[in-house]
Amino acid sequence: MSEMRKGRVEGKMAFVTGGAQGLGKASAIMLAREGAKVTLADINEKGARAVADEINADRPGTAFAVGLDVTREDQWKDALAEADKAMGGINVLFNNAGIGGGTTVEDTDFETYKKVMAVDVDSVFLGCKYAIPYMVRHAPGSIVNTSSIAGLIAGHNMAAYNAAKAAVWLLSKSVALHCAKRGYRIRSNSIHPTFIDTPILDGMARGMSKEELVKKLAKQVPLGIVGEPDDVAYCVLYLASDESKFITGAEIKIDGGISAM
Repeated sequence: MSEMRKGRVEGKMAFVTGGAQGLGKASAIMLAREGAKVTLADINEKGARAVADEINADRPGTAFAVGLDVTREDQWKDALAEADKAMGGINVLFNNAGIGGGTTVEDTDFETYKKVMAVDVDSVFLGCKYAIPYMVRHAPGSIVNTSSIAGLIAGHNMAAYNAAKAAVWLLSKSVALHCAKRGYRIRSNSIHPTFIDTPILDGMARGMSKEELVKKLAKQVPLGIVGEPDDVAYCVLYLASDESKFITGAEIKIDGGISAM
């Protein structure tokens, strides 16, 4: 009789921000399917609980949900403590929550700039700072931070977003070196998607239908298509697993070839 196949992240305990939809939802579902327990954190707690319920319908007792404004230090402390208690530990952190906003450096108001930086960068700092002590106790561990291809390639009308996602890129490397120097056995890497078919595209339509927008964006990608959430989720799964145990401080581009041009 053949041995039952174990999941790629069997026994892992993952904390996922922005878990109510998009890349967070897809990644949480995939991590759970491959054997991990997951806590979905989102400012939209109701949405996060709906995703947890969906996961638990197939794998009872696997998923949990917490409300979290990722810009709030106090809420990070409470959410991680709750997740640690629910799952019996944390050894995977997926800092995924993020927003777009602003245009050129002249046309972006300072309040918008600060909001983008708070949600996209401060959240990653706070997540790493307060999750690492939990992760050390359940090492080996993995931190995955969502940057963007826009963190590596600038646009004239993306001043705040470019700045924020570039900050996530180098912050991920700093965290990787810190953990390595301390001997924590915790890895830190950033992922850099381009256009992915998630609800964030809806805000880019500007009078176009979703189909027209996707077709327009696909023309900018060498592979000629817009990515799907699972294209990112598979990368998160790999980085969360011990298959990537020698990868830290790296940036992985999920961009259909855009950065090769």
